Order: sequence, then structure tokens, then C-alpha cells
Amino acid sequence: MSLMAIDNWGTLLAGAAETDITPALGTQIAGDIGRKRPAKVALEPLYAKALVLEGDGVKACVISMDLLAALTGHCALIRSEIEKKHKIPKENVIVHVLQNHSAPSLGHLMIPPTDNHLLPKEEEWRFLYGGDEAYDQRCIARVLAAVDEAAAKMQPVHVGVSRAVDGRFSFNRRAVMRDGRRIGEVPKLDRDILYIEGPVDPEVGVALLVNDEMENIAVLLHHSSHPTSGFAGDYISSDWPGAWCDRMRGVLGRQCVPIVINGCCGNLVHDNKLDPDHVRSDYQRMGAGLAESTVKALKDLEYIPRPLLRMANTHLQIPLREFGEEYLKNARAIYERHPMPKWDEKTNTMDWDWWIATSALDTYHYWSQFKTFDYEIQALRIGELALVSLGGEPFVEGQLAIKLRSPAEYTFIAHMCNYYVGYVPIREAVENPGSWDTYMSQGSKLDAGALDMISGASVDLLNTLYP
Repeated sequence: MSLMAIDNWGTLLAGAAETDITPALGTQIAGDIGRKRPAKVALEPLYAKALVLEGDGVKACVISMDLLAALTGHCALIRSEIEKKHKIPKENVIVHVLQNHSAPSLGHLMIPPTDNHLLPKEEEWRFLYGGDEAYDQRCIARVLAAVDEAAAKMQPVHVGVSRAVDGRFSFNRRAVMRDGRRIGEVPKLDRDILYIEGPVDPEVGVALLVNDEMENIAVLLHHSSHPTSGFAGDYISSDWPGAWCDRMRGVLGRQCVPIVINGCCGNLVHDNKLDPDHVRSDYQRMGAGLAESTVKALKDLEYIPRPLLRMANTHLQIPLREFGEEYLKNARAIYERHPMPKWDEKTNTMDWDWWIATSALDTYHYWSQFKTFDYEIQALRIGELALVSLGGEPFVEGQLAIKLRSPAEYTFIAHMCNYYVGYVPIREAVENPGSWDTYMSQGSKLDAGALDMISGASVDLLNTLYP
């Protein structure tokens, strides 16, 4: 449908901007457990992208950052500052993080929200906490600068949406082994793999915002996969989302801000465990491939005649998983034997069993005083395009359940929004734990039924926007 064919435009205002949030050399890179990773080089810059929207009496803001994670307090500060300066209700601000494993995090995601934890307090061990305070303040300032610039560039826009299917790059990393064990990330071509445990979401979603002169203002790009090309490396990289954005700038122009929305990928990675020729680290190839699919989708772009803007949110009180006595007993025994970090010389990291045990005890001491976790869900409607924001790392099965029942023609889902809560696995994975994404710890602590609760509540929320 062309712009000339539509004579019933609604007035939707939008502005988009991006700012460089590349850390200084020496900043701790997150995305690994117990590894000291001071940044030695930046292969590509990292960005914070901001999209500000206004229409039908509603104001909203979507932020996407090339980082690993952002904790509740940091996101709350960003949201409150935007509300204060731009009069956008903080519940209408989505702070989305792409979960890039070659970047810092905002805040210490490896410890509870308190200084009362079992990791060493000495400065030499602070890299274990998963964050870098020296980076946080500068990053937040740059994020807010992107929002300021986006708000200053507001203009009437039209929104075109489309999608493609591309199954070449994202794969379920969990496997069921021949002895019945479930492994969170199975070694490639392991001869004991019986089958891959779950599905993927092959959608490449596209939403293009253009002004009255048909100039491209911004493009939302939706796909789902962990960006892990640089896992364990000592370099900064924007991984496949950055490579995808770079290609789209070449297609849509440098004035167009490409904004990646990474979906539920708690069990997805860009590595085919069953293909001997697939190269996980080739993120440039993945970005180029996703750009190819995006160009195909753009050829079938459908403009939304009346881009009605609406937003709603809800809060679930999700039960926290209970600790088993045997699990706690084993964790205490490990910590009592090694009160200081046990080091694995082969990998040059903290021993993962020690980490899981210590994290389990920290989680027990902090979270056992609470019965539930306050889980926020947001839903943004732009005509027939819906954007749902979720916290933590939900498994893709939850995303697929939402899309299957969504009342919107197009539904993009953003994970890792507004806070960090860890993995949200499928019930079967929690009930048959076999790896770090299901062991009770800072990284996995919600009830086995959490994913079903989240997908159900998301659909209910969408239905309020599409009566």
C-alpha cells in the first residue's frame, strides 16, 4: 500500500536518535561468569537508541541499548528522568537491553540488590559482581541525551510494517541427551545428543517510520537470539545486532536510526549444534543475512492507515521458586570448603560449581524474605503493530505463545526490559534441571509456572489495547 493510496492518516509524531555508549578501555565486559575481562579494544561502537512517540493523547519512549543487562535501579533512574523532563509517564518508557555478551552491564547483576553477599569485598575481586560503576554514570547520561535528541526531532510520521522468515542463524541451544539429561548449552556435535529440546522464532520483523517527504526516520528490527559471538573475549563488539544495523544504514540512509528489538532468547543462540559447518562467531555474516531478509520484507511493506497509539502495563506477582534442602546443603558444603573463589586454571575463570553454590546461598539469604517477584509487562500499540516488553531471559516458547494468541497483526517482543530477573525457563526445564539456566540462583529463581503466567498476562494486556 503506497502513501498516496491512503487518505485517512492519523497524526503520529515520532523522533529517533542514537548516542555512542562505547566504554573506555579497561572497563569490565560482562556476559561471562567469574572471568576478568577488561576491555582491550573496541571492534565496533556501542549505541543507545531512543524512539519517542506521541499521538492520540499518549506519549511513549522506547530505548534499546547494546549492553548485556541493566538492573532495576538504573532503569528506574532513566525512566524517572525521562518522565521529569519530557512528561512521558515512566510506565510508558521501555528500557530494552540486547543482552550483548561483548559489552558491559548497567549494575552488578551477579549479586543481590544489597552489599550483603558472599563474594569477596576486596577491590581486586569486584569484577565478579558483573558490573563496572565507573561506566554506569556516563552511560546513563548518554542514554538520556539520546532521548533529548529524539524528542527535539519529533515530526509527523507514517508507519509501514512487514516481516520475513529466516531460520539460518538462530537455534535452540538446549538438548536432551540419550541418558535423559537436559543440557543448557550442549557441546557442538556431541554424539550423545538425542534431540534439541525446543523451537526457535524465525521471524524478522520490520517497522519503518517515514515522514511526509518519504524520508526514513527510524526502523524497528525484530529478531531473537543471544548475541554471544564475543563470549569470553576481551574486546567490545556490537555483535549481530550492530552488524544488522550497519547494513540497514546502507540501505535506508545514515539519517535513519536502526533500532533492534531482541526477542525472548533465553534458550536461543546463533550456533547450530547439529551443523559441523555453522560458525557461531561470524556475526557479520548473520547481520548481512538478516539485512537481506529485511530488504525482502521492505518490498512488501504495508502502511498502517490509522496508527492509533496506545500503551498499557501490568504487574504480576510471580512466586519465587522454593529451595530444596538437599540443594542448600550441597551449596553450603561447597562454600564451607572454599570460602574464597575456587579458580579453574583450565578456563581461567571462577569454578562454575562454586559460583552456582555461592549465588544460590546469596539468593536464598536475600530472596527468601520475599514470597513473590514484581514482574512488569508493558504493551505498546502503534496501529496493527504491538510491542510487548518483558523482563529477564524468557525462553522462546513464551514468546511464541504470545504471538500465537496476539490480537495484533504484527507483534514484536522485547526481552531484558526495565530490570534483571534471570532466566524464565519452560516448566519442563525447571522440573528437570541440568544446567545454570535452571539451577536456583541469581540467574534463575522464578516458579516453574512463571513463563505460562507471563505469556497469558501478556495476551490479556494486548487484548485491552485491541478491544
